[in-house]
Amino acid sequence: MITTIICVVFVLGYLAIAFEHNLHVNKAASALLAGVLCWTLYAMNGGEFMQEKDVPKWFIEEHTEKPKTENGAADPSHDAAKDSTAHGSSHVIRDYIIEGQLAHNLAEVAQILFFLLGAMTIVEIVDAFGGFSVITDRIQATNKLKLLWVISFLTFFMSSVLDNLTTTIVMISLVRKLVDDHKTRLFFAGMIVCAANAGGAWTVIGDVTTTMLWIKDKISVVEVMIRLFIPSMVCFLAPLLLISMYMKGDVQRPKESAEEKLINVPSGAKTLIFMVGVIGLLSVPVFKLITHLPPFMGILLSLSVLWIVAEIVRKDFDQVTKTSTHILDILKRVDSSTILFFLGILLAVGSLSQAGILTKVAGLLDTYVGNQDLIAIMIGLLSSVVDNVPLVAAGIEMYDFPRDHSFWMFLAYTAGTGGSCLIIGSAAGVAAMGLERINFVWYMIYITPFALIGYFAGAATYYGIVHYLGW
Repeated sequence: MITTIICVVFVLGYLAIAFEHNLHVNKAASALLAGVLCWTLYAMNGGEFMQEKDVPKWFIEEHTEKPKTENGAADPSHDAAKDSTAHGSSHVIRDYIIEGQLAHNLAEVAQILFFLLGAMTIVEIVDAFGGFSVITDRIQATNKLKLLWVISFLTFFMSSVLDNLTTTIVMISLVRKLVDDHKTRLFFAGMIVCAANAGGAWTVIGDVTTTMLWIKDKISVVEVMIRLFIPSMVCFLAPLLLISMYMKGDVQRPKESAEEKLINVPSGAKTLIFMVGVIGLLSVPVFKLITHLPPFMGILLSLSVLWIVAEIVRKDFDQVTKTSTHILDILKRVDSSTILFFLGILLAVGSLSQAGILTKVAGLLDTYVGNQDLIAIMIGLLSSVVDNVPLVAAGIEMYDFPRDHSFWMFLAYTAGTGGSCLIIGSAAGVAAMGLERINFVWYMIYITPFALIGYFAGAATYYGIVHYLGW
């Protein structure tokens, strides 16, 4: 019963996010409410999801006070498990959900939030110093169609080196400097999401799910690039060709505001800040590979270096320019509602994962579907509704195929690209939704059909390569 209630709360929260503009309630508020309520229901009814024997022994021993001997030392003969049973198993289960599972989930969420905060701040610093003009001044195309193809291909290949989240933030910030019309920018943003997710699927550092499969020794670095590049390219090109039909005429570039005209950043300073920012972003996956530390540590390192360089550079600016490039003022421009939205939606999905609901879904797929290719396709489509990380984690536990098996490769493709089918199905989509104020329903009408066509076209390409060409 409580499982049904948690699922209902999640679905209602999801619908509130989808119809944000109809309800006139910011999606961050709906996501936070859903996340907190799902965890509250789970924690208060933990006994329906697990028994005390499911709680790790180390947790019971750590949270049970051992009786003392006469000399004041802990009694080694004390049985913590029996003592916890005497005090009530529901108490132990609740403590484990709160101090074990919730704390662990929050740590994972915090890594994503700090990464997002660091990446958005780097982009804002580069933008405040006019660094993007290094690129925008060199892109002379004003034709919508030509510009869309340039931006899309840049996104596709950038996301294979960076991750899709960082690439989306950078490219949407770039498009804002090139396209004034918001409606046109929405199509660009939708294509950026599709391109970023497709581009991230064919390298082990381009998407968190491929990174997971790589770390678990399910796929190898070179093999995934060879076998997934063509399907990912097809997945990317299909929506690009279809969205191109909407791109008629020329774009009008945004005009400088009166405040921007007063800002006078030397061209050398613009280039320096841009280069430091780009090198900092590109160094994040390298930092992770060398140190094995999580990506948010790399992005914070890059941010700190850029911050120091920016503070040194701005010392010689005139007063107006120095004020506009003050780092503390730049921090205020970071969209905090997007970060809070991420927090809420990731907490909500985390509760479903910890409660075992997503694992049950994966098990049901295995029982009633059976076909491995269909399961991979369905996991990809489910990842447009819930986070692909726990779904892939469940898939890893379901099977024991050798490294580079076709199922692992197909799962890397479907989990990486399936999130494009809905705007909140991927980190890239959520970031775009916050940055460009994309309406959930608008995306579902104008982008989802194209994303689905690309998704199935890429899947069919992979299936043909494996089963007919024998790769």
